[in-house]
Amino acid sequence: MKPLAFAVPGDLDTPTGGYVYDKRMIAELRKLGWDIEVIDLGDGFPRPSDAARKAATDKLLGLPQGVPLVIDGLAFGVMPFQATRLALRRKLVALVHHPLALESGLTEAEAVSFQIMERMALGAPGRVVTTSHTTARVLMSHYGVPERRLIVAPPGNDKVAPARGSSGNDLLTLLAVGAMVPRKGYDVLIAALATLADLRWRLTIAGDRSRDAATTQQVEAEIARAGLTERITLAGAVSDEGLEVLYDGADLFVLPSRYEGYGMAFAAAIARGLPVIGTEAGAIPEAVPAGAGILVPPDNVPALAAALHRLITDGRERGRLAATARIAAAQLPTWEDSAVLFSRALEKAR
Repeated sequence: MKPLAFAVPGDLDTPTGGYVYDKRMIAELRKLGWDIEVIDLGDGFPRPSDAARKAATDKLLGLPQGVPLVIDGLAFGVMPFQATRLALRRKLVALVHHPLALESGLTEAEAVSFQIMERMALGAPGRVVTTSHTTARVLMSHYGVPERRLIVAPPGNDKVAPARGSSGNDLLTLLAVGAMVPRKGYDVLIAALATLADLRWRLTIAGDRSRDAATTQQVEAEIARAGLTERITLAGAVSDEGLEVLYDGADLFVLPSRYEGYGMAFAAAIARGLPVIGTEAGAIPEAVPAGAGILVPPDNVPALAAALHRLITDGRERGRLAATARIAAAQLPTWEDSAVLFSRALEKAR
């Protein structure tokens, strides 16, 4: 067995795509012969207190020298000086889901600060793993990461049966999956659906409501103001089993994200043969193959409303997109495929 330390800020069971990726990748790497110690760096990242940062640093510096160390980007990006120290003593690998500065809702000063810190930090590791080719290009162009140090290991997918949909229910079932944070664009989605109140649809939003209380309150208020309380369900964080039920019963997946470093929820929808509506932001076009969905500009309510109207009212078009999604599902990478790529990065780390 090959020793490896994998450092994650907070609870590995946190219901977000990044943590799902980390948890599943750890499990797959263990199957490939890595003896992994999971290090909890504590809460508060990417805005840790001085005490939290010091505690995380002490944990990492206390690890045996020579053991490869993976640090999740949510913490790594705000530990530039610590990264340099760590790289002197062990094989260091950074895992970047998407750059911290590209999170929605930041002030200009916060975005600049995150970019400066993350650029400094990314100069230290021998390898940088990221989850999409789009993010890899951003890391090269804006963060100075040489292509030779980058490895793309996209999220994997399990083979699942095509969604059965709402089984002839007269209300078309829409599904959105993602934490209640500004980046997911739920305000845009509510505004678009408010213009389509005369159509027969219902929406379930499955995503952690505790991540950003202000965003959750805003979305709740906008739903009430639009008179859509009876038609939109905020399901909160949902178990894996619950998500399976929601995907299986959906007719259409929609998520107008302002940015995605990959977009695991989009890939999950494609894996189930669902037609998709998303945006052109970030790596979403990588996750949604041409002909399997409609992508619109981010923050564009009229364009999103038009796409929704088209697919809600045109069953034949939904069927055409779903057929393409089912074909694309067979080509999606498995978690085993992705773990092999990740393992390669660990083997090549200096």
